[in-house]
Amino acid sequence: MERILVIGCSGQIGSELTLELRRIYGHDNVFATDIKQAASDITEGGPFDILDVLDYNNLLHFVVRRKITQVYNLAAVLSGNAEKIPQQAWEINMKALMNTLELARETDAKKLFWPSSIAVFGPTTPRYHTPQLTVMEPNTVYGISKLAGERWGEYYCKRYGVDYRSLRYPGLISYKTEAGGGTTDYAVEIYYEAIRKGKYECFLREDTALPMMFMSDAIKATIDLMEADPAKLSLRSSYNVGGMSFTPVEVANAIKKHIPEFEISYKPDFRQAIADSWPASIDDSVARKDWGLNDKHNLESMTELMLEEIRKK
Repeated sequence: MERILVIGCSGQIGSELTLELRRIYGHDNVFATDIKQAASDITEGGPFDILDVLDYNNLLHFVVRRKITQVYNLAAVLSGNAEKIPQQAWEINMKALMNTLELARETDAKKLFWPSSIAVFGPTTPRYHTPQLTVMEPNTVYGISKLAGERWGEYYCKRYGVDYRSLRYPGLISYKTEAGGGTTDYAVEIYYEAIRKGKYECFLREDTALPMMFMSDAIKATIDLMEADPAKLSLRSSYNVGGMSFTPVEVANAIKKHIPEFEISYKPDFRQAIADSWPASIDDSVARKDWGLNDKHNLESMTELMLEEIRKK
C-alpha cells in the first residue's frame, strides 16, 4: 500500500492534488502537510500536519514514523514573488528540493515528484513549439532555481537510484484556489474579477501568448506520470507539458461570450518582462509518447467551467 506525503497541500496545486490522491489511494494513506493551516476539506478529509520542508530533521522523522513511500514536494516561492526576494526565494526553493532528494536517498520514500516550470526556458529559447531538448537560459530567479532543480533531480536518480519525476508546468488555472504570486496568474484573476466586478486590469499586454493548463488536466498528468512504468520514462529531468496557448485578449473574448458587458484594460508591470522570456507554446510530444499525456480542456470549455464554478463560490 502506497503511503503518500504531500508537502504544500494548501497551494494551488496541492489543494486539488491532495483530494484526488485521497480518492485514489484512500483518505488515510495521503498525509497532507503545509507551514500553515489548510482548508477544511483537507484537514477533515484525512491526516493533516503542520510541517516545514526546510526543517530536515522533523521531515525525516515524519517520513520514517509514517512509513511514507511517495513524496509530492510542491513548496516554492513562485515567479512574481521570487523577483521581489531573489536570494530568499533561491534558498527556499533549493533547500526544499535538496531536503526531499536527501530524504528519498536515505529512506524508503524513493519516489519523489517535484514540479518544474516553463520558467526554465529563457529569451534565447525558441518561443513557439518549444522542444523538449533545447537552449535553456532562464533569466529569472524562479527559472534558475527550477533549471538547477531539474539537474539535481536527474543526478540523484542516476547516482543514488531516487525515483525522481517532474513536469514543466505551464500556467495553471483553477477555480478552487485563487492565484498566488505567479506570472500567469492573470488567467485565474480575470475570471474572478469578471464575476465580482465585470472588469479586469491585466498586468500583461493583450497579445502576450503563454501556455496554460486547466488544473484538472494538470492533476491527471501529475498522477499519470507518477503511476507510469519507470522503464517507459526516457527522461529523468522534467517533461514538457503544453496544454493550450492563448493571450489575455483571447481570454477576454471567451468571457464576453458569457458576460457580454465584461471589460478589460491593460497595465503591464514587471511580470511582462518575465512573460516575454517564456515560450508562447510548448511541444509536449515526448510526454505523450512516453506515458500518454492527454489533456481534455480547451479555452472555451475551461471558460465555461471557470465562470460556472466561481459563481457558485
